[in-house]
Amino acid sequence: MKRVVVGLSGGVDSSVAAYLLQQEGYEVIGLFMKNWHDDSVTISNECPWLEDSNDALLVAEKLGIPFQTVDLSEEYKEKIVDYMFNEYEKGRTPNPDVLCNREIKFDVFMKIALSLGADYVATGHYCQKNEIEVDGKPVYQLIAGNDINKDQSYFLCQLSQEQLSKALFPIGALTKPEVRKIAAEMELVTAEKKDSQGLCFIGKVRLPEFLQQKLQPKEGKIVQIDKNDPIYTVHDSSGLSFEEELKAESQKLNYEPAMGKIVGKHQGAHYFTNGQRKGLNVGGTTDPLFVIATDVETNTIYTGLSSNHPGLFKKALFVGNSEVHWVRNDMTLKPGQTMEVMARIRYRQPLQKAVLHQFEDGMYVRFDEPQSAITEGQFVAWYLDNELVGSGVIS
Repeated sequence: MKRVVVGLSGGVDSSVAAYLLQQEGYEVIGLFMKNWHDDSVTISNECPWLEDSNDALLVAEKLGIPFQTVDLSEEYKEKIVDYMFNEYEKGRTPNPDVLCNREIKFDVFMKIALSLGADYVATGHYCQKNEIEVDGKPVYQLIAGNDINKDQSYFLCQLSQEQLSKALFPIGALTKPEVRKIAAEMELVTAEKKDSQGLCFIGKVRLPEFLQQKLQPKEGKIVQIDKNDPIYTVHDSSGLSFEEELKAESQKLNYEPAMGKIVGKHQGAHYFTNGQRKGLNVGGTTDPLFVIATDVETNTIYTGLSSNHPGLFKKALFVGNSEVHWVRNDMTLKPGQTMEVMARIRYRQPLQKAVLHQFEDGMYVRFDEPQSAITEGQFVAWYLDNELVGSGVIS
């Protein structure tokens, strides 16, 4: 009987994952991760982790499996929270959920599970794992979840072969309604519970307030750039090498306040991200304003009218070599090689046709269609069919 530790989060997905493993004959142990308890930064008086750990305990009791709580708040603060503040200060937009899976659930947490004698760690993610052989060695594939609306493979885009070899995703072949139905039939307390929103395991924390605790607000200008500004004229690419052309396509445009008109004030450029339209509080425009760029050095936000403003779109992005990650390391590209893939630059974005171009200092991802709001610090993930084969941090 193989032993599996399930990360019971107090939600319906991990509850059903534990039940299904039990049905399959595994010896199941439930572990709740407490990742946050600086109550000064949760905004409501609700204490979500207490409620969640209580639900996790009730599910474990119902299933008759051993349960314990592990406190990972130190590691979480160091690996996730501090990283987030550093990224925001640099004017990048981090993705804590991707990091939490790589650094906490499938690293710190996995090590604890293995120390308890576990053969595997299971989570309630909507994704699947498959094992194939390449050159006589086992290779693990990270496959999208069957429920297209819920597929969470993107959040696991930074996992390694080592981590995947020990991972199980029991609900990956199911849809959300099927998962809820199983939970209801089993009378699990989490059957009707709403999906958690917000930071991976911090509970109900709204980002800007959470950031304001650490990043001091300071007033700056909101500048509107006209869609016909000369900065958007297409430059002649003849005489450029292919790499230079890709570089030009993926480069950040250098805006100056003098290029546009001042339409409002904000409380800190690092609270805003590309493509954002809420929270600008600028009235009187014919169409909604979207953030097209932020400059944390000068504390300026640049905006454009409407969702088809040219400042929102780019055809290519760059990932530095140190931030290129292959889940399928047997597919790693060498300089000069290319690969046709389907890619996404955010969770739940429909997959887009793209080509990877590997050079000496990094990789360009060039899309067939221009992409809106490519954002520094976020992850691009690339797929072959329904298999996620690699990812990288957009630079």
